[in-house]
Amino acid sequence: MSVLSADSHITEPPECYVDNIDPAWRDRAPHLVDLGENIGEGFVVEGMKRPVVLGTVAAAGKKPEEIKLLGSRFDDLHRGGWDPEARMADQDRDGVSAEVIYPSVGMVLCNHRDPDYKKACFDAYNRWLAGYCGAHPDRLVGLGQTAMRSPEEAIADLAAIKALGLRGVTMPGQPVVEDYDSPMYDEFWDAAIDLELPLSFHILTMRAEKARGPAMANFMSIMRGCQDVMALLILGGVFERHPSLRVVCAEADAGWVPHYMYRMDHAYDRHRNWLPPGQALSRMPSEYFAENIYVTFQDDWTAFRFANDMNWRRLMWANDFPHSDSTWPWSQELLDKHAADLTDEQQRAVLCENVASLYNIDISALPVQQGLGGA
Repeated sequence: MSVLSADSHITEPPECYVDNIDPAWRDRAPHLVDLGENIGEGFVVEGMKRPVVLGTVAAAGKKPEEIKLLGSRFDDLHRGGWDPEARMADQDRDGVSAEVIYPSVGMVLCNHRDPDYKKACFDAYNRWLAGYCGAHPDRLVGLGQTAMRSPEEAIADLAAIKALGLRGVTMPGQPVVEDYDSPMYDEFWDAAIDLELPLSFHILTMRAEKARGPAMANFMSIMRGCQDVMALLILGGVFERHPSLRVVCAEADAGWVPHYMYRMDHAYDRHRNWLPPGQALSRMPSEYFAENIYVTFQDDWTAFRFANDMNWRRLMWANDFPHSDSTWPWSQELLDKHAADLTDEQQRAVLCENVASLYNIDISALPVQQGLGGA
């Protein structure tokens, strides 16, 4: 069995935006600068108060006491974040045969308040990512980005992303006009279905209020933005109107899913009159979640423990390389422990088949690595 990561990342190199952006935006493109000895290097993004520093962007494999937000320089990061040849060695070391690739700086850009700037940056990123993944397309499954300035333009973005050979789309948490439950997006959802491009809502790609308490409390709040989008799509009738739509809730863990499905069903049982007039659901909310939403997780042992209480055909393991939450390079030893109570069929589904089916990954073209399911 090949083990696949449903959520990994690149580290945008200094030239990612500058070299690939429309010339009209080149002087304003995100660019890497030296911010001083104590801060390290970071991407300066026009319109954002603080630069995107590199401390947690590629901290995979570090001990907790070594992970610092400030002080990192680009040359200190995992080369596999931008070099596809080095990435093959990183995959092999972790016992992973292929990865679905999300951005790093691009996640922060999802929250930029200038949609025109965001559009220019995402087009540049898509061009760079196509080259990166094109070096090993069987093992690097890239997701493009759309600024969602309008449904019509976003449909054109989908076609461009597909033409580049990318296999899905990282969505901004907040669209520019009406919210995602509006019927104005119906043609966009249909286009994603027709083009077979799964749509992902990743943590940190939607604006959120600052968490109360110390900074660590943010780890308890960042998944809520994804949960809100899932409720919007379900209770807003998007899956009712588009039953073939497939959406990914990325890096928000998964052990909470059984309770969340119960909670939505409870709300619908008791308070369905709170839905807008004329909007009806033909199924219980939990049924839409179980059918239409895939969830990714790393070392969330509760996801494995409660797999039978949700649709485990929609559970997808990930290693989150090279970010600070990554299980790399210890993924196999964690999986040996966390997945031990799953049946063989469930292991194949959660660690390989679910993500392969969603993104049309040819498993026969992948190496079988050492470790769980390997030699």
